[in-house]
Amino acid sequence: MPINKPADAKYKLNTLIKNRWSPRAFENKSVDNEILNSLFEAARWAASCNNSQPWRFIVAKKENPKEYAKALSCFNENNQKWASTAPVIGFVGAYQLMLGDKKSRTYFYDTGMAMSQFTLQALEHNLYIHQAGGVLLDEIKIQYEVPDDVDIICGFALGYQGEADILPEPYNERELQERVRNPIEDFVFTNSFNKDK
Repeated sequence: MPINKPADAKYKLNTLIKNRWSPRAFENKSVDNEILNSLFEAARWAASCNNSQPWRFIVAKKENPKEYAKALSCFNENNQKWASTAPVIGFVGAYQLMLGDKKSRTYFYDTGMAMSQFTLQALEHNLYIHQAGGVLLDEIKIQYEVPDDVDIICGFALGYQGEADILPEPYNERELQERVRNPIEDFVFTNSFNKDK
């Protein structure tokens, strides 16, 4: 049975934001291309500096075993243990330049905006995403011939939520842990940065 972990929010939240979390267990059920494309459409409409749209996605589906094995090999060993349960895995990259080959100061931020919209659109379809920093950046660059002006940011696993008991230890236990966040006071400031108000 899927695990529900709504945010213990102090203030009112959008339902998708409240219910978003990052499971590691995914059901053995494919994701329809039409649904997957709706996630990329959501990313497509994210805000970006000068409309530069720096986000780049690499994606592999389990129904294409050779492509999937290639992508999975670019996750680190620990993350392969749970990412392998997902029907869709991939990587998010960010193109460094804007129009006129000017270096963008916000290309990482803009790509994060696109990934956030991608993530929330997934929840519209009862799909969940777990993003992973533990990927082999150099290997991804080689395997996918990623140009030097694109930075790989992270990997991701996407699918319908599965049961915690399909995961090896310690991931099965971590799947059931309570979600926690720092209080707002820890990251919102007025007169000076990182000091009591």
